[in-house]
Amino acid sequence: MDPASARGIGKYMGMAMILPIASFVGYVIGYGLDHLFHTTWIRIVVLILGTISGVVELIRELNDDAAGK
Repeated sequence: MDPASARGIGKYMGMAMILPIASFVGYVIGYGLDHLFHTTWIRIVVLILGTISGVVELIRELNDDAAGK
């Protein structure tokens, strides 16, 4: 896919947003669970899990793009 086309720009902008959005969602979920269970450590664990899931999804998208799917 040509990165200069409108479709290519949209796809690559979406891939650029995967990691920060996954990290933010992980933090928000962890913050809510911390508030619910009166703890302070769950937000860090879920933030790390969200970041890892963002990296995995980014790698999958890049592999699909390299394979031409």
